[in-house]
Amino acid sequence: MSADETEESEQDRTPSDRVDVCVVGAGPAGGLVAHRLADRGHDVVVLEAGPRFDPADRLERMERAIRPIHGDDEVWEMSGPRDEFTTPGELFYPLNVARVKGVGGSTLHWQGMVMRLHESDFERRSRDGVADDWPIAYGDLRPYYAEAESALGVAGASDNPFAPPREEPHPLPAFEPSHSDSLFAEACERVGVTTHAVPNARNSEPYDDRSACVGYGTCKPVCPSGAKYTAESHVEKAEEAGARVLDRVPVQRLEHDSAGERVEAAVYATSDGEEHRQEARAFALACGGVENPRLLLLSESEQYPDGLANSSGLVGRHFMEHLFAGMGGTLERRTRQNHVGFITSESHQFYDDPGAGAEGTESSVPPSDDDLGPLKLEFLNYAGPSPVETALSAETWGDDLLPQLREGYGNHVAMGALVGQLPRAENRITLDPETTDDHGNPVPAIYWRIDDRTKRTLARANEIQRTILESLGVDIEWTVGPDNTGPAYHHMGTTRMGTDPESSVVDPQLRTHDLSNLWIPSSSAFVTSGAMNPTLTIAALALRVADDLDSRL
Repeated sequence: MSADETEESEQDRTPSDRVDVCVVGAGPAGGLVAHRLADRGHDVVVLEAGPRFDPADRLERMERAIRPIHGDDEVWEMSGPRDEFTTPGELFYPLNVARVKGVGGSTLHWQGMVMRLHESDFERRSRDGVADDWPIAYGDLRPYYAEAESALGVAGASDNPFAPPREEPHPLPAFEPSHSDSLFAEACERVGVTTHAVPNARNSEPYDDRSACVGYGTCKPVCPSGAKYTAESHVEKAEEAGARVLDRVPVQRLEHDSAGERVEAAVYATSDGEEHRQEARAFALACGGVENPRLLLLSESEQYPDGLANSSGLVGRHFMEHLFAGMGGTLERRTRQNHVGFITSESHQFYDDPGAGAEGTESSVPPSDDDLGPLKLEFLNYAGPSPVETALSAETWGDDLLPQLREGYGNHVAMGALVGQLPRAENRITLDPETTDDHGNPVPAIYWRIDDRTKRTLARANEIQRTILESLGVDIEWTVGPDNTGPAYHHMGTTRMGTDPESSVVDPQLRTHDLSNLWIPSSSAFVTSGAMNPTLTIAALALRVADDLDSRL
């Protein structure tokens, strides 16, 4: 028996007596909810399907990440019957590359970019006549955004003229722009595009008992130094405040009372094949945009034959993603790519008005009259192969390898962009009864396609990128656009919020319309996707849910 197996077998995974709150999922939302409620004196149990990873293993995981013999899903052990899924929709969706099951959730492998949504994202119907407005406004989340930035330890600057209003500075100073950022800034100025700092959930100086970034450059999928925030931080704080955390206990279903008005228990499995019932006064479902709807659908009953909290029939529907647009090539000067493993500059100039033109001193970004969605421009710091990647795939060694390294490294440069996708009912997560997991449950089935509006916005992002790169003098060698785009791995929209129980799953407080003691703090409650990385908004919503739960317990 291995050390991990011995440790697993020795842990007590029997349920606690009925607690105040049962949190399902130990990612950022679950960790923040558990910590805040435990810190306020409530009895909290957290149930996590995956393991608790040992921080001492991070260097080994980094080696898996950079060695070509390992797949993208091997770094955090996402494979096998536990993690089966199917993608019968129009496009294949690489789900196990997009998520991590374990204490910390997907913050274990995330990039760490943490921007607030813009005010326009909450008012898409009012402003553009498409999708729906959120039942809450930016102002409702504004104080929670500030709390979330302090909780995660966000390094940022108040230099973004397009950002929504804020009253307080970021808790940590922004990272300095990279060398290639300075090259981009010169080109952007010539074409009338403003660049600014990226808010990053990684320490620019020591913060919250974590060191400053030391520059491993492998932030995604693993940060060996611990400078990048992961939700392990708040799970540990929750435990210190009295919460109990059980890992490797996948929840099989939620069971409701005889009236069908309240959840009574979360039924979870242990590795010995036993099932246990964790009872609680309230439940917080924090498993992300795919497993949240899956668990609700698996919790069907005689009273709820279509799944729990699904009287609207919308559980799993309106699945949204952010699409990637990119462009890059080589430059006849040193760009110093791969010295920094994360993005330090971006531009929100075309976010609220993606069709706007821009006038520069030498050339300009042409305007567009197309119907477009929000887009965010990014200036990458990891273009082209790193010396390690080149060396690992080379057929030569030692002195013979040096010329190849020198020729292939240091003059690449690239831009990226995230494009928002409107909610569409046909994009959905449902169950595939033909394929089952290691406990015999139907796996998630992903139906996903990209609509014409999103494709137009991707083309618009490419148009702006080309203008900037040509001004910089880049020999453009590759483009990711409407015909070869892919997801940014942000799952949203599958238990959407609203005031009408017929057109939404949760109310503005993220409590389900159907069950009075079930909350869903997650990006699955997003009404629209925006084009900003979603974790800061998830964190803000989680803290708001925790306050609501605290006031009701």
